[in-house]
Amino acid sequence: MVNKKNPPETPRTRELMYKARQNSIKAGMFTSARMSFGDYYLSPPFAIAINASNSLIALISSITGLLGPLSQMFGSRLIEKYSRKKVFMKAALIEILSWIPMIGIALLYWFNVVRDILPVLFLFFFSFFIIFWNLGTPAWFSWTGQLVNDRYRGRWFSKRNLLSGAVSVVLAIAASFLLDFFKSMNLAMAGFIILFGLAFISRTIARHFYGKQYEPKMELKKGDYFSFFSFVIKARKTNFGKFSFFSMFLNMAVMIGSPLTTVYLLRYLNLSYTIYMIIVLANVAYSLLMMELWGKLADKFGNYVLLYICSALIPLVMFLWVVSPSPVYLLLVPTFVGGISWAGFNLASSNFIYDNVSAEKRGLAVSYYNMMNGIGIFVGAGIGALLIQYLKTDFMLPILFIFLISGFLRMLVVGIFMPLIKEVRKVEKPGHGGVMHLIMKEFRPTVLGEVHQVLSIKKYFRR
Repeated sequence: MVNKKNPPETPRTRELMYKARQNSIKAGMFTSARMSFGDYYLSPPFAIAINASNSLIALISSITGLLGPLSQMFGSRLIEKYSRKKVFMKAALIEILSWIPMIGIALLYWFNVVRDILPVLFLFFFSFFIIFWNLGTPAWFSWTGQLVNDRYRGRWFSKRNLLSGAVSVVLAIAASFLLDFFKSMNLAMAGFIILFGLAFISRTIARHFYGKQYEPKMELKKGDYFSFFSFVIKARKTNFGKFSFFSMFLNMAVMIGSPLTTVYLLRYLNLSYTIYMIIVLANVAYSLLMMELWGKLADKFGNYVLLYICSALIPLVMFLWVVSPSPVYLLLVPTFVGGISWAGFNLASSNFIYDNVSAEKRGLAVSYYNMMNGIGIFVGAGIGALLIQYLKTDFMLPILFIFLISGFLRMLVVGIFMPLIKEVRKVEKPGHGGVMHLIMKEFRPTVLGEVHQVLSIKKYFRR
């Protein structure tokens, strides 16, 4: 077990932590570039392009949803023996190398070599990518959390997410134009090869910035370890445990329908990659409008209030997908509600963990939390795979009926679990109309401030 003493707060350490936060923002931007060029196009777009079946696509979400948290559990044990920076950097290196097999699969499909087994090969190497991406997550989560003061954590993470999201939107749309250009010449695989190569380069640059980042020392004691079984047994008695169960069942309900939205857009509606990506990234763009405002609300009134608001909106998203197949409608309505609700929910969830778990136990706690989420994802996506394979309906498309099932289950989970969770921070009570007053008061100046931050993005690259 590592036994490190926390250093005293000095002007030198404050300066190092400030620079580390700046490097973290830069690394986040290049990681977003990797996602824009690679992650967004791996599954399902690339899987669909190499003729993976609908059920296999849902199965990919199911299997990888469980592999990620299992890797995080192993990663949480590594940071007991090695520095968090070392664990993260090595995991990131192997994750970067996993883009090479993806390029190889695209080449094999392009030259019509063993095409029948390529979807299975993709499942294998995509799983490899997920394993090493997640292996370093507990180290990163613990490391980054120690760099940010809890008084402004909501605002800092919202700023980081805002800048990373802006990069993601611009580059992913550019990538969709590139992919459609090559598809129009029957060279879609060439487009995927270029994008995966850019993902490789982007993540390499991100790793470089993480390598320059200061790692504060942290003391770990024997009592800081607790088993997953112990965590689950005690979960019903703790606030964080109840929240973990809530998140697990919500993920299960979400994953019954969520992986199939891409199948619906690309196979059922037959949209181009550009229109598909505009719809997908509108979700991100809408989330950016509310990101900093959600951060201010969480800092002022607490993360529970934000969770409560966004959890009430999340079930509505699947119902809205069923209303109309019009791309314009999908772009403006369900994507908008999904964007603002998931932005707030994800921000509040991360900060809720920081609030409820001590710094020494965060790496382990977040791995167990994500393990429970992984179980929910595995079960939910598995149910979705079975439903899309065997469900037959005459009154509507089976895939739309699955969306309705997902929406009703989300409502049930939110209704059962949200009343069981409590705010643990000492925060201002919103009072009558307090939340809406803050939103109305801060929306315009906050959005204008976000635009200014995005336009001033170059300052984060100054040496």
